[in-house]
Amino acid sequence: MSHDIDATADVIVIGGGIAGVSVAYELSDDRRVVLLEREPALAFHTTGRSAALFLESYGNRVIRGLTTASRDFLTDPPDCFDRPLLTPRPLLQFARVGRGDALRSMFAEVATLTPNVELLTPTEAVALFGALRPETIDAALHEPGSMEIDVHALHQGYLRGLRARGGAVATSAGVASLRFAHGLWEVVTTDGDVIRAPVVVDAAGAWADELGHSVGATPIGLTPRRRTVFMLAMPDGLARDGLPTISDIDESFYLKPDGAQLLCSPADETPTPPSDARPDDLEIARALDEIAEVTTIGSRHVRSSWAGLRSFVPDRTPVAGPDPDLPGFSWCAGQGGYGIQTCAALARVTAALIRGQDLPGDVTSRGVSAGDLLPSRGRG
Repeated sequence: MSHDIDATADVIVIGGGIAGVSVAYELSDDRRVVLLEREPALAFHTTGRSAALFLESYGNRVIRGLTTASRDFLTDPPDCFDRPLLTPRPLLQFARVGRGDALRSMFAEVATLTPNVELLTPTEAVALFGALRPETIDAALHEPGSMEIDVHALHQGYLRGLRARGGAVATSAGVASLRFAHGLWEVVTTDGDVIRAPVVVDAAGAWADELGHSVGATPIGLTPRRRTVFMLAMPDGLARDGLPTISDIDESFYLKPDGAQLLCSPADETPTPPSDARPDDLEIARALDEIAEVTTIGSRHVRSSWAGLRSFVPDRTPVAGPDPDLPGFSWCAGQGGYGIQTCAALARVTAALIRGQDLPGDVTSRGVSAGDLLPSRGRG
């Protein structure tokens, strides 16, 4: 073998982003796991380009349940992780004039799992982010407990933990062929290695449906969507200490402090084939117009930009667990823009479903069931 990995394992995980390494870590507690990544480095695509925040008010009911169930792990991770993984970064979401009722409805919905959120008047919102134009907004929602996530430390911690438990990792190991025979999945990698295991986990990110299709799985309806990010200089006179992330509830843009700069995004979700995504200059221009309309930030000098892919299924809820039609084939895909903040709980859920166990109690107590996540939920 060209890599220092066994030809047989209990589980083969395909994909080295946050989904793959977190699921591989959880399964390696009692199984021999091999993780395969086709790129020369792990986390090359979406995970490595994520400006991740821990937002308990973000996403649908299932996403919020998985996010809040991930907080304890992210706050107090195992010893294989660098600490801290989270640093405070409050969130301020605003509703433009005429959209106040939508924000108040959102507040009522999220307050059950995130009791520290609060409604603010335009004047109170400007006190938290001095560049906002109060006349352009109806109301705001403040989430003081939101955090920034150290994505690199999180990913590397899972990787260290996987290796410490005996798991093996191979990079530049794309899947040349995948087939099931005699009770085992056989992967032939692009460099000619052959690995067999009774269980394979499709954690291939934007390529997950393509991998599933190659073995005859019913597609989960995955659509990769491009997300552009760009940097602006921090405006003079804007106090940096404690400055929140700000976002339009209609997601026309968001921005957050990043050292002496502002990290901004048009919050675009343009359907895109699985690829090495590139930023969209037209979306950047649109976002600059939106930012100038509701804030006093008038800069149009973009210092740098990049893009990543966020892959959604139609109900915008991850797909996890065994495929109903293919023995030993499981999914962990479709995390959309929530993959980093939900990974701790979703990895435990995926591992439990693969083992045939009940979901963790801290997940079910938040109203999340296996039926919300299994790939069979959208069939028949």
